[in-house]
Amino acid sequence: MNTSQGTQHRITWHTHYALAMLAIIYVFNYIDRLVISILIEPIKLEFGISDTQIGLLSGVAFAIFYTLFGLPFGRLADRIGRKPVIALACIAWSAMTMLCGVATSFAMLLLFRIGVAVGEAGGTAPSVAMVSDLYPPEKRSRALSVFLMGPSLGAVLGLGLGGWIAQEYGWRTAFIVIGAPGVLLGMLLWLTVRSPAMPVRPQPAAGAPNEDWRTTLREMLATPAFGLVVAAGTLAAVMGYAIGTWNPSFLIRSHGLTMQQAGLLVGLGGGICSTIGTLVCGSVTDRLVARDPGWQLLIPVIGCAVSVPLGLAFYLWPADVAFHIGSLPVPEAFLFYLAFSFTAIWWSVPCFGAISHLFPPNRLAQATAIFVMSMTLLGVGLGPIIVGTLSDVFNPELGQEALRYALAASVLLYLVAAGCLLAAVGSYRRKLRANAVPPAAAAAASA
Repeated sequence: MNTSQGTQHRITWHTHYALAMLAIIYVFNYIDRLVISILIEPIKLEFGISDTQIGLLSGVAFAIFYTLFGLPFGRLADRIGRKPVIALACIAWSAMTMLCGVATSFAMLLLFRIGVAVGEAGGTAPSVAMVSDLYPPEKRSRALSVFLMGPSLGAVLGLGLGGWIAQEYGWRTAFIVIGAPGVLLGMLLWLTVRSPAMPVRPQPAAGAPNEDWRTTLREMLATPAFGLVVAAGTLAAVMGYAIGTWNPSFLIRSHGLTMQQAGLLVGLGGGICSTIGTLVCGSVTDRLVARDPGWQLLIPVIGCAVSVPLGLAFYLWPADVAFHIGSLPVPEAFLFYLAFSFTAIWWSVPCFGAISHLFPPNRLAQATAIFVMSMTLLGVGLGPIIVGTLSDVFNPELGQEALRYALAASVLLYLVAAGCLLAAVGSYRRKLRANAVPPAAAAAASA
C-alpha cells in the first residue's frame, strides 16, 4: 500500500500558512512545557521541595496524563479531522500554563501541570499527521523539520524569555505571560487555517466489527521497524527531557551562573544551534534517502553517536570561563554544548518521517500518538526524575557537583538509541517493499 494513498497534495500558499501556524503553535507547546525548567530554583525555594519532587512535577505526573490522553486524541484526530483537535488542545494547555502562575502550593501547581499535560496530548500527534496530509512524501522531511523546530525555538523563548521575566517579575508572572499567547493562537488556527482533505478511510466488510484501539495498537507494534523506532525515540527523549529540565540548574550550581544567565545561554545558544541542526537534518535526509531509503534511520544513528562525546565533555569539563559577552560569562564547557545541541536533535525529524511512511494516512495520527506517548511516558516521565534522584543520591558525597555526574551518566543512553535504529534499518526497508511501492517511489516516499 502506498502510504500517501487517499491524500491529495496540492501545495498553495494556504499549505505553507497552515504549516507556519502549526510550527508556531508547536513552539508555544514547548515554551509552556520547558519554562518550568528555568523556574526550578525559585519554585524549590518557595515550596521547600526536593530535586526528586521537581522530577515528579516536571516529569512523571506530566507524562502519565499525557500518555493516558494521547491515543484517544490521536484516534479522534483521525476520525473528525486534525484542526479542531489541535486548536482546542492549544487553548487548553495555554490556559493551564497561566493557572500555574496562581498556584499557592506544590499540590496545586502539580494539578495545573497535569492540566497542561492533558492539553498537550492533543497537540503533537495530530499536528504531525496534518503536516503529512499537507505535503507529499518527497517534501515531507523538510516540512517536518520546519514544524519540529518547535522544541529548539521553544527553548530559546521558554528559557531565555522565561528566565528574564522570572528574574525581573517573579516566577508566577513568567507562567502567566508565557501561557497567554497560546490561547490566541488556538483561536487563530481554528478561524483562519484550511483543513487538508481527510484521508479516505477503508470501509470494513459487511458485518465486520469496527476496528478498536487495541487492534490498531497490536498491529502497529507488530511492525518491527516501528517498534524499534519507538524504542530509539523513547531513549533519546529520556536524555533530551533530562537535559532540558536540568541544564539551567547545572549551569547555576556547577558554573556559578545566575538564573537569567543560565536561561540565556541554554535558551539562546543551545536553542539556536538546535534549530539550525533540525533544518540541516531535514535537508540532508531528503537528499540522502533519494539514493537509499535506509538513510532515513542512519542519519539519526550518526547524530546520536556524535552527541555522546560532546555531551560528556560538556558535563565533565572544569568550571572555567572561556570569554564574556558583555557581562555574561560563557563557560568553556558551554562551547561543547553548542555542538552537542546541533547533533543531538538529529533523531527527531527522521524518526517522525519514517513513521509517516510506515502507515497509511488514516492511521498516521494514531501511530504518531503511540510514538509521542512512549517518548513522553518514559522520556518526560523518567528523564527528569532519574537525574533528580541520582543527584539526590550523589549529593552526600559530591554536594553541588552531584547534578554534573547525574547528567553525564544519562548521556550514554544515546548509544542504546543508536543501536535500536541500526537494528531497524533492514526491517524498515522491507516494510517499504511490502507496501508495494515501486523502488523509485519508495526512495522518494522515505524522504
